[in-house]
Amino acid sequence: MAAWLFVLSAECAVQAAAPPPAAATATTSLSGATINFAPNDPAGEWHSQARDYANSRYSPLHQIDTGNVGKLRVAWTFSDGTLHGHEAAPLVIGDTMYVVTPFPDMLYALDLTQPGASIKWTFKPNPSPAAIGKACCDAVTRGVAYANGKLIYNLLDDHTVAVDAKTGKEVWRTRMDDLKTGATMTMAPLVVGNKVFVGNSGGEMGVQGWIAALDVDTGKELWRAYSTGSDQRDLIGADFKPFYGWMKGKDLGISTWPAGMWKHGAGSVWGWISYDPDSNLIYYGTSNPSPRVPAQRPGYNLWASTIFARDADTGMARWAYQTTPHDQWDYDAVNEDLLMDLPIHGQVRKVLVHFDRNAYAYTIDRLTGEVLVAAPFAYLNWSTGFDMKTGQPIVNPDKEPKPGIKLDNVCPPDIGGKDWQPAAASPRTGLVYAGIFNICMDLTDHPAGYIPSTPYDGMEMLRHPAPGGNLGEFMAWNPATGKKVWAIKEKFMTMSGALVTAGDVVFYGTADGWFRAVDARSGKVLWSQKLGSGVIGQPISYLGPDHRQYIAIYSGIGGVATVRADKSLKGFPAGGGTLYVFSIDGDAVGMGAGVMPAASSSSAKP
Repeated sequence: MAAWLFVLSAECAVQAAAPPPAAATATTSLSGATINFAPNDPAGEWHSQARDYANSRYSPLHQIDTGNVGKLRVAWTFSDGTLHGHEAAPLVIGDTMYVVTPFPDMLYALDLTQPGASIKWTFKPNPSPAAIGKACCDAVTRGVAYANGKLIYNLLDDHTVAVDAKTGKEVWRTRMDDLKTGATMTMAPLVVGNKVFVGNSGGEMGVQGWIAALDVDTGKELWRAYSTGSDQRDLIGADFKPFYGWMKGKDLGISTWPAGMWKHGAGSVWGWISYDPDSNLIYYGTSNPSPRVPAQRPGYNLWASTIFARDADTGMARWAYQTTPHDQWDYDAVNEDLLMDLPIHGQVRKVLVHFDRNAYAYTIDRLTGEVLVAAPFAYLNWSTGFDMKTGQPIVNPDKEPKPGIKLDNVCPPDIGGKDWQPAAASPRTGLVYAGIFNICMDLTDHPAGYIPSTPYDGMEMLRHPAPGGNLGEFMAWNPATGKKVWAIKEKFMTMSGALVTAGDVVFYGTADGWFRAVDARSGKVLWSQKLGSGVIGQPISYLGPDHRQYIAIYSGIGGVATVRADKSLKGFPAGGGTLYVFSIDGDAVGMGAGVMPAASSSSAKP
């Protein structure tokens, strides 16, 4: 039986799922996982949201470690004046930090050589305010990417924009979709070579989901693949070889839907994209099918709630795997895919690790689409088990919704056992670290009709705590065995991204505003800091021009975290928009006792 190790005054507790090996050392990997850290950016910089193509969110910096992390203090802060959910990570290129805000999607360049990181320039893209009313889950952005001297990101009003990193001037702007359909864009781009990959949002609006590649230098669209419709439209050809037979056939993006419903079947691409340099494949997931009322769309509803592998150059699909066939509960498959090489049953396999909203953690062969491990990581009751032969979860018939009938206690809820908040992986421990949920829902379906640019939904739900009463949890997961190594229970939702470093420290935040540092091996909470608002952003680590290691995180509650799962809980914070940057003892460039910035002056006379 798991034993409680201790209770933190900030109302978190660490639970050991199994005792660590007696011979564990600072270099012991519990799974044997290795990670390709291409494009191998400078160790002290952070050029993309996940830092590498593999989506590891691993920093090789180790000045801050388990021995001194308790001395972290605020070094400086930056407030951007916006109040929507702050879900993005800052970037650091050279001596400049770049931060992007939620709507109105402003981009700031901060000079790290100056005390307090003064603003170098501000870019105001002025997106259409009409986009705010179309976004299902707050007017957010999940971040910006850097390539060829340009910062590239998506605007809520369906444009992708590139900005000169030195001057803050717009280089190009490409319209990718139409607000009149209900589509918005919230995802963070991924850049590989001369291509930037982007997708759309709007699964609750009956949009036509797609992913596209643009030229980094010009913004010209190079290819686009849809998630529903014909094989030609979906870029499915002779090289498409799904592992499981039920996903083989012609034009399944049409035939697995009632007549014509694929045209508004969603499958939007609003989550994360990974890239394998060896196979030249990108990996990503698609959203729920529309409408969310399953009785209106019998069939598998391909290719919604699906993980795709595609050729990065052509966009042609190589394989696909639908995590939740005929998704009845809004279990998008957009969560991140972490790429690693992993020993399984005595053989090293090239895998992707995916924590799905349906509460199953998958370890999948990323070359073939074969499920190697599938195990629950959060409380679930919609499924009674997993059929490894077919690659399908076994559906509990008692938890299938029917129009007009209230269905109590479906677990997990629409936001899943884990939502978009990205996990992190360490090659030192061989573990994956993720913030997850402990939430269920009551739901009632009502038939929905399609009207452009309005919700094509029909699902009415009320979230509430799952058994145990806590809403959140932060865990370490062994992707080779499909088991938790340790877990920290949190009173409120854990909806921030994770960061793990070579100092064997993991960082994460909570919806009520706690930012924590945890021992990556034991799960012991080593440090906590209460921030001004809830934390749903993504932490990073970087080296400043003073060669000091810093940790940065945005605070600003919003997104689906504002749909409270337990309104009786006290302590839910107000909105905000502040970037916090920490260092050991709070030391920073040009700061300290008796130090004033050079630009300052004093009128005091001796």
